[in-house]
Amino acid sequence: MPKHCVANHRVSKARVRDGVRLTFTTPGRRPHPRGTANWSAPAVQQGCLVVPNVIAPWVIALALVVVSAGQSAADWPRFLGPQFDGIVHDADLIQAADRVDWNGKPSVTWSLPVGEGYGIGVTAADRYYHFDAAPDSTDRRVVGRRSSITERLRCVDLASGQIIWTQQNECRYQDLYGYEAGPRSSPTVHQDSVYTLGVRGRLTCRSLSDGTERWSVETVDQFAVVQNFFGVGSAPLVIDDLVIVMVGGSPDEDQVVPPGQLNRVSPNGTGLVAFNRNTGQVRWQAVDDLASNSSPRPIQIDNKACVLLLARDHLWCVDAKAGTTLWKFHHRSDLLESVNAMTPVVDGSKVFISECYELGSVLLEVDPSESQTAIWQDPRRDRRRMAMRCHWATPVLVNGYLYGCSGRNAPDSDFRCVDLMTGTVKWTGLERRRSSVTAVGDHLLVLEERGTLHIAKADPEALSIKASHDLATEEAFANGDTNPALQYPCWSAPLWVAVPDLAPQILLRGDQTVLCLQFPMK
Repeated sequence: MPKHCVANHRVSKARVRDGVRLTFTTPGRRPHPRGTANWSAPAVQQGCLVVPNVIAPWVIALALVVVSAGQSAADWPRFLGPQFDGIVHDADLIQAADRVDWNGKPSVTWSLPVGEGYGIGVTAADRYYHFDAAPDSTDRRVVGRRSSITERLRCVDLASGQIIWTQQNECRYQDLYGYEAGPRSSPTVHQDSVYTLGVRGRLTCRSLSDGTERWSVETVDQFAVVQNFFGVGSAPLVIDDLVIVMVGGSPDEDQVVPPGQLNRVSPNGTGLVAFNRNTGQVRWQAVDDLASNSSPRPIQIDNKACVLLLARDHLWCVDAKAGTTLWKFHHRSDLLESVNAMTPVVDGSKVFISECYELGSVLLEVDPSESQTAIWQDPRRDRRRMAMRCHWATPVLVNGYLYGCSGRNAPDSDFRCVDLMTGTVKWTGLERRRSSVTAVGDHLLVLEERGTLHIAKADPEALSIKASHDLATEEAFANGDTNPALQYPCWSAPLWVAVPDLAPQILLRGDQTVLCLQFPMK
């Protein structure tokens, strides 16, 4: 892998106060800134257990945090976008997608070599922020087997791909299963700060303009986290003056449990921890559960700001201000080596969650009395009758229908459409392939894990693919075979972003490269 450029790397001095690492950076030239439930005789219907739904005499509004001050509606400042749903909502970007000739070959606007890790970056104010591990070896045989890496955050100009600044920190992590040692999560941008949560749980706040570290917390050390199967893989959530992250610590006596035996590990009430986003000081801690690889997301219930967290064993709802638990719903396979990873999908008072091992999916109705009711639920351990089995990828909800990948491994996976309210599978396609998806209007940008990009129509009647491009081959690109192709694994959903002075671009992340592509316009 080619060596990466490190720009504006600044030496800092640090001291620790109350578990928070405060950093004071020496003066220097600044780069260019930019701006559970009532059940009665459940019946099997369309492959799901359908539970009679009680119509409530109230109306509940579930509002999402949309755009932070100083950010554009076209920005994609956090994992799954500004409304936590994997959907582009900006009108200009949606209209632009309608004018694209999707059958034409894309041109590579720029490419960015990346190190170990699996997450894609985020965009804000004409910049792209990518979180990975800086390479310390070109020998691919050492991937996932080293004990020390350098986590790195880079700021990249969206139009040119030029690296504006780079900041990094040492990290000691070795994966239990030999997966890459880099970050699994995306950064979160809020106002003038960018927050990252590393593979070993280092929560860092940096200046958006130049990457200067403002504070950091080693959550694994501070909250006594026993290493889970695949490392920390959750994105930070910012609500008001809080940055909220999944932690999942354990009592002291559990620290001697051998690696990989999470069935012998108990939680210590730190499944979800909120920090002052400006100082890093702990504001509250909640949730008696271990961590998963899902990410917390906001939900507003009866004018109360809350957080949904799909942790290792349960879906939790927590009061975002007080840090008190409102309710929990058990949803995890009995298999030891199973992990919840998708992010809950919210539609009004409905919450959809899913896993791929034994349980499949469930749709919950949430009410102000701080409880939840299952509207429908997949039959346990019956894969053929399950509506959807989400692994790492979160489906998108378009006009009442879920579109996304279902399955654990490629041989039992497909891309499908599911009626949210009934759990009825409308169609399946792209069999024996795993994928991730982003929605832009009625366009679905579906990226297979081996690098093929499909542009499909969000249509509940049939899978309608408008175009497909095998981006694992150099011949897929309009501007020659000199451009790097995507390499397996491609485990992040595409981004459709606005770029200054250019038509909207697609950002795609493969194993060793992020590509910024432009398709021809009609």
